[in-house]
Formats: sequence, C-alpha cells, structure tokens
Amino acid sequence: METSEAQKCDVAPATATAYLDPNYWDKRFDHEEHYEWFKDYSHFRHLILEYIKPKSAVLEVGCGNSQLCEELYRDGITDLTCIDLSSVAVEKMKQRLSTKGYKEVKVLEADMLQLPFEDECFDVVIEKGTMDVLFVDSGDPWNPEPETVSRVMAMLEGIHRVLKPNGIFISITFGQPHFRRPFFSAPAFTWSTEWKTFGDGFHYFFYILKKGERSSDGTECIEKTDVPSLSLYHEELESEDYLFRTNLDEM
Repeated sequence: METSEAQKCDVAPATATAYLDPNYWDKRFDHEEHYEWFKDYSHFRHLILEYIKPKSAVLEVGCGNSQLCEELYRDGITDLTCIDLSSVAVEKMKQRLSTKGYKEVKVLEADMLQLPFEDECFDVVIEKGTMDVLFVDSGDPWNPEPETVSRVMAMLEGIHRVLKPNGIFISITFGQPHFRRPFFSAPAFTWSTEWKTFGDGFHYFFYILKKGERSSDGTECIEKTDVPSLSLYHEELESEDYLFRTNLDEM
C-alpha cells in the first residue's frame, strides 16, 4: 500500500540533513509501512531485468520499506540479501516477507559503509536512492565536502569489494553524470560506467557499473544521451524526492 499524503507529511523531515540521522529512520519506519524513492519498480523493470539473471546473487543496499526485493522475487530472482542500518526497518521487512512466503530472502541489519560480507560474493549490488542520502549536506556539488567524499567512497569501495569478477553495480538516483562520474571513475575501481534514464517529466538516472570492464587506459564510456530537463511535474513536487534535488538546483 502506498504511503498516504497525511503520512508523508508526518514522516518528511524539516531539513534534508535529518536523513543522515539513524534515529530519524527508526522513528519513520516504526509507523510507515511502505514508501518508494525515485519511482516504483514498474518504471525501471525493463532496465533492471537486462542485468539481473534468475540465478544471480543480489545484494540490495538500504532496503528500507521498499518493495523492490519483493518485485525482484516475483520476477524469479530469489537469491536476495537486503540490508539496512535501521533495526526497525529490518524487523518489519522480515515480517512482511515471511507473511508473503518469501522465506529465501535474507534481511540483515548492516551499515552500507562497512559491508559485513566476504570479498566477491555477489553478482549484482543495487542501491535505489540510498547513495543520495550521503549527499544531502555535501555543499557545493562540484566540490563536495571532504566528509561527503569519504562516506561515498567508503560505500563504493565496499560494493566494489563484494562484487564478483564481472559483477554489476546498479545505482538508481537523482545524481547526474557530471556529479557521479568523479566518484565512479576513481582509480580504485575497475568498473566501466554507463547510464540510462527513466521517468516522465524529470528523468531519473539508472547507472550500470560493470566490474573488470574498465578500459586499460583508465578511461570509461558513458552513454551519450542529452541530460534531461530538471523541471518537475506536480507529481514529483508532491513527493519527498525533490529534497534530493538540492545540489542540482545549486548548479
């Protein structure tokens, strides 16, 4: 069930920086049953199924109360591990999946900046709006604060480490290529980078990073597509997603 407008008003923070406070998420998840950041699965299903096979071992980072893992499960992808920093979100997700009979899905309380997994154990890692939280207090989007850079790099280094050779990292985000590319193309990573877009009005970005496929000279190829307009329809203005446009508006 989608979150009602009244519930959205109750859970939306006064400032975007509150998204960095774990206590905020515990309180929110305690009474919010479901909320989808950056559109629901139906909007990008055609993209995600290009890269995830039924036998893939998949890690979802920052699952919250999204239904993404349930949608993937219904599409035959059952080797799923979901993590979230909020113990409240984790317990509620476990209960919800158990009720629906999706007992194979593993849900763990874990920090995405310190992934508790062995090296090279996942075929695919997915994040949907989770990385965007790390940018809410980044300052100048062209020159983010050192703390922001440190957090984002810790997240990406962990994801790169747990991906199998030729594994794929999928990032679904508001972050435009000129802001994400300096992070994705850091020398520590061997992945190639491409991106696609989805959505109406404002387009969301769907990044595909393939481990071990970066060119030998260290360069990468990003799909040559015009950057979409930043204008929003009323639908987007009514959702919390617009809070993550703060950095874009400072361009």
